[in-house]
Amino acid sequence: MPPSAKSSTPVMKLDAGRPLRADAQRNRDKILSAAVRVFAEQGLDAHLERIAKEAGVGTGTLYRNFPTREVLIEAAYRNELSRLCDAAPDLLATMEPREALRARMGRFIDYATAKLGMADALRALVESGVNPYAQSHEMMLAALTSLLDAGVRAGTIRSDIGATDMFAGLTGIALASGKPEQREQAERLLDLTLDGLSTDRH
Repeated sequence: MPPSAKSSTPVMKLDAGRPLRADAQRNRDKILSAAVRVFAEQGLDAHLERIAKEAGVGTGTLYRNFPTREVLIEAAYRNELSRLCDAAPDLLATMEPREALRARMGRFIDYATAKLGMADALRALVESGVNPYAQSHEMMLAALTSLLDAGVRAGTIRSDIGATDMFAGLTGIALASGKPEQREQAERLLDLTLDGLSTDRH
């Protein structure tokens, strides 16, 4: 039940606007993180009980939050997408724009690796009539634009490269080197890309 008006427990909001206690939000976040790991390891056949165990919650808690496998898959993917795109302001608040952009590039590979691992689960979701990718492209471009613009204003990033080109480049790196065992190569390619974007390149 939602906390009473007299409760001192902090509340957070679900997308639908229903109140969610902070401890319930933590459980939900743990379930989503575990779902990404388990679906990446075991694919579509992953047992939801395994996900609950990985998250450190009971199966009842999992099913209260995510009553079907499809709901869980979509929520896990969207959570990874939101974490990636919402990181831009925090990165810019704690790093110089060039370093913030590089950190965001690395996080894109993390996201792409998780998405690759969940490919079968996401494909099944699409086949069921659900589009987990709705608005993802626009969210990606908006986050990249904010980072590139900050770099341009700081004079460290070229002004002739837009978010669309940047996104295409990152996608190419993810497709070529997105597997966990290819991470060292991916990092080298990201460094090379950043060098090409920098105004002080030689």
